[in-house]
Amino acid sequence: MSWRTSSLRRVALSALHFSGADGLIAPLTRGAGVIFSLHHVRPEKPGAFAPNRTHCVTPEFLDTAIRLVIERGFDVLSLDEAHFRLSEGDLDRPFACFTFDGGYKDVLQHAYPIFRRHKRPFAVYLATDYADGRGDLWWLALEEAVRAAKIIELKINGTVRKLACETAAEKTATYHKLHGWLCGIAEDDARQTVAELCRVHGVDVSGLCRSLMMNWDEVRVLGADPLVTIGAHTRRHYTLSRLPFAGARFEIETSVQRIEAETGQPCRHFSYPYGDARSACRREFDLVRELGLKTAVTARKDLVRPHHSRSLTALPRVALNGEFQHARYVKVMLSGVPYAWSNGVRSMQLRPAAAS
Repeated sequence: MSWRTSSLRRVALSALHFSGADGLIAPLTRGAGVIFSLHHVRPEKPGAFAPNRTHCVTPEFLDTAIRLVIERGFDVLSLDEAHFRLSEGDLDRPFACFTFDGGYKDVLQHAYPIFRRHKRPFAVYLATDYADGRGDLWWLALEEAVRAAKIIELKINGTVRKLACETAAEKTATYHKLHGWLCGIAEDDARQTVAELCRVHGVDVSGLCRSLMMNWDEVRVLGADPLVTIGAHTRRHYTLSRLPFAGARFEIETSVQRIEAETGQPCRHFSYPYGDARSACRREFDLVRELGLKTAVTARKDLVRPHHSRSLTALPRVALNGEFQHARYVKVMLSGVPYAWSNGVRSMQLRPAAAS
């Protein structure tokens, strides 16, 4: 998300809050609940060059978000409890689930104590290669390569390009240009390209994974607490829709089996890597259901609504975004108004009357 886009969204959300429009429209737009998506919880502020800052929130903001959700009458539930309510149609009270993708160490260090203090549950979705210390965090590796470089020379779409990386602004522009291009090519090629950039600019890719991700001993510390649900996030964090059927099934099934073997507990919940409409669609939703998982979450933006009880392996989420760390933004999100606006009347579940 660009700086300009983030600024416009902050203005729009603030306008809804200060005008009171979110409260007026909420009876039409609020859903049965919300599933929040997060990645990192870190006390330090991001520097001038921090292209992945949207994935980072502070412990103070996480604490504020939990308090606000409780104050506004939401029950903070585990994924099992949310699955039960949706399956049974028990939706008289709104619910909220907090979920973290990836399995970063800072979740154990900074998020876990907050949830324990509030005595509220949360979930962590693991990519099992990360817990083994050999996962490919290519988007973070790209950030480190750009941070280390003064200039990047690379063949892009058949043409050698030289991209400036002297200032923070230049680094940010270069990162987003490269990230956008890499997301459009074959994933193995993208990862190999980033690995080569890291080699050229002296970035230790394997060390990055070991330093940032929880190992299995740390995962077991979380998994032993009844407040914590350990879900699966594939083995290698590949875009499932780009894999052949057998490959997608292998990524999901082996990650579930590995988590169960390491934690000694059933793994019944899943998060799609990347999670947008291009990364996971009907084939993946059906596959997760056929493998016996209870729920699966996407990155499609919306509140959970009653009709999602018919698509429990394609649940939407609301991101707690590092660019929107203020209680008023969370309040407006909980109203459902921004998603009704972006998703249209379908999200408001307004249907034309049947013809007589």
